Amino acid sequence: MPTTLITGANRGIGLELTRQYAEDGWKVFACCRYPKYAHALNELAPRFAGRDGAGIEIHPLDVTSDAERAALAARLAGCPIDILWNNAGVSGNWGTQAFGQCRAEEWLSVLDTNVVAPMLLIQALVENVAASGRRIIANMSSGIGSISGADAMEGRYIYRSSKAALNMVSAICARDLAGRGITVVALHPGWVRTDMGGPDATLSVEESCTALRRNLAGVGFADSGRFIDIDGGTIAW
Repeated sequence: MPTTLITGANRGIGLELTRQYAEDGWKVFACCRYPKYAHALNELAPRFAGRDGAGIEIHPLDVTSDAERAALAARLAGCPIDILWNNAGVSGNWGTQAFGQCRAEEWLSVLDTNVVAPMLLIQALVENVAASGRRIIANMSSGIGSISGADAMEGRYIYRSSKAALNMVSAICARDLAGRGITVVALHPGWVRTDMGGPDATLSVEESCTALRRNLAGVGFADSGRFIDIDGGTIAW
């Protein structure tokens, strides 16, 4: 039975990825900060109970917490993870990300969630990924984190720099984990109608997740280190 661990599984893209994988018979370790208040996730999980081990298993995880990452790794010791989805992320306040408005406290908080936490979770769960059949680490990035595409818009320093940094983490991990046969990619989910993307975005959550899963299903070890666009193409770093 294939397995995936998804962070930020309580809403948006993470919740829809959880649903789609569970519907396809996967075992999903669905992680979020406060499971007690993850009402949509708690309503979803019972739909997939009793499927011979498949379905949704909800775990508490504040990705920025050393203690909670360690506790999760201890609970999942010996459990293979075919796909580790580093999906949890924050945008920060769009209204304070123009030149002259950025604040250190907010910037560091976004970097902690979007860059440091994914890297430390990879370190915590690398043995689980290495023990699986697929051995894939998928980091949720953004097209506006591409340095080559930096002239596409102004501002948003905090969020965009965090995704550029996550891209570097992905590229280095791809090199460092190659000897273990682990594939590491960064993915752009498109402009999606979520709390972060807003109501005017071009893609529904279902459309984005369907494309993300399709793209990842086609990934092989030769693709490790790629930055994959929602249409399956490659985005320049």
